[in-house]
Amino acid sequence: MADNDFSQYANPDALVSTEWAAEHKDDDGVVLLESNEDVLLYETGHIPGAQKIDWHTDLNDPVTRDFINPEQFAEFAASKGITPDTTVVFYGDKSNWWAAYALWVFTLFGHKDLRLIDGGRQKWVDEGASSPPTSPPRTQRVPSARRAQRWGVPRLPRGRPGADRQRPARRRPLPAEYSGEVTSAPGFEDKEGALRGGHIPTAASVPWARAANEDGTFKSRDELLAIYKDEAGVGEADEVIAYCRIGERSSHTWFVLQHLLGYDKARNYDGSWTEWGNAVRLPIVTGTERGEAPAA
Repeated sequence: MADNDFSQYANPDALVSTEWAAEHKDDDGVVLLESNEDVLLYETGHIPGAQKIDWHTDLNDPVTRDFINPEQFAEFAASKGITPDTTVVFYGDKSNWWAAYALWVFTLFGHKDLRLIDGGRQKWVDEGASSPPTSPPRTQRVPSARRAQRWGVPRLPRGRPGADRQRPARRRPLPAEYSGEVTSAPGFEDKEGALRGGHIPTAASVPWARAANEDGTFKSRDELLAIYKDEAGVGEADEVIAYCRIGERSSHTWFVLQHLLGYDKARNYDGSWTEWGNAVRLPIVTGTERGEAPAA
C-alpha cells in the first residue's frame, strides 16, 4: 500500500492512504467509519476497528426530510466514540460516494478533522487487507456553511460581461437524468421520483465517477482541473453548487471542488433534483444544452 502524492491538492490533509489507515486505525483520537450504498457490505468484512454508519438511518430525521438535529448528532457521535477533537476517517464503496456524503453531513455540524481514505473500501480489499466482521459533547449545526438550498440557487450572481460566469449548479447525473429522458434514478423510482425530468438552467453535466480512477482513487489535480475548470467551465467562479438526485453523488463532487481543487465556497444542494423537479414555478431545461440563467 503506497502513499499517494496528496500535496498536489488544495487540502492534502483531507485524504489519507490505505497505508496511513492501516498504521493509525488503532490510534487514540482516530475513528474510522464505513459508509456504503450497499448497507450489507460492512457485515461481509471491513477494516478492523472501523464502525458502520448508515446514512439513511443514522443521519436522517425519521419524519422531516432533513438531517438529525444537533442534540441527536451529539448522541450519535458519542455512540461512536467521537468527540469534537476526534480525527474521523470515512471510507466506503463506489469510490467513497456515500462516504463523502457522510463526511459532508459532519461538516454541517462543525466537525473539523474529517478525512477520506483515497480509493475507499475497494482499494483496501484489492490490497488484501480486508477483515471479517468482527454525556454527549455540545455541538452546533451550521447548515449554511456547505449547504445550498433551492431558494438560493437561481439568485447567484451571473458575473461581469466577458468574465467567467458563475454557474448556479454543477450537476453530476447520469446523462439521461440531465437531458430529462428519465425522472428518477434506476431502482429508486419510489423514493427519488420527480414530476419533471431535466436540469437546473445553466447546469453542466459531469458524472461524479469521472473524478475517480479505475482503482477508486481520485484523479490528479491537473486531470480534475481539465474536467471541472476547462470542460465544465467552473473557471474562476467564486461560488459553485453541486447537485444530483438527492445530494449524495454531488457530495462526492463537492469534496473534489472543496478539498482537492480549493473552491472554498463550494456547496452541496442536498434537496437536488427531487426537490427542484417537483417544486412549483421553478424553471428547468430539457435536452443536452445548459440553457440560460433565469431572469433576476
